[in-house]
Amino acid sequence: EKKKAQLVIIANDVDPIEMVMFLPALCRKMGVPYCIVKNKSRLGRVCRRKTTSCVAITQVESNDRSSLTKLVESVKTNYNDRGDEIKRHWGGGSLGSKSAAKVAKVEKAKAKEIAMKV
Repeated sequence: EKKKAQLVIIANDVDPIEMVMFLPALCRKMGVPYCIVKNKSRLGRVCRRKTTSCVAITQVESNDRSSLTKLVESVKTNYNDRGDEIKRHWGGGSLGSKSAAKVAKVEKAKAKEIAMKV
């Protein structure tokens, strides 16, 4: 919340999920890059713990700064900048059989109505 974090990493298998559910929205609001990784035990190895639900990187040593900037840049392009694009294409845009039948029925009724007017 104080914008000290340069990168936030969130584990995907946190239980209960409510512990980390607010973090992506908070990161987007504050403009902090975030990513979601596969396992909380992998994330725990980074900070020498058994498991960790999330990690906020605030400072790194000067010789590791270039690696962090590369990581932050790749996270921004793959997660943060593509967030709206991913939301728009969620679900694939294909209808199920029942929904497709309803749409076809409505369009058929509209076509019949237009034919009667002409």
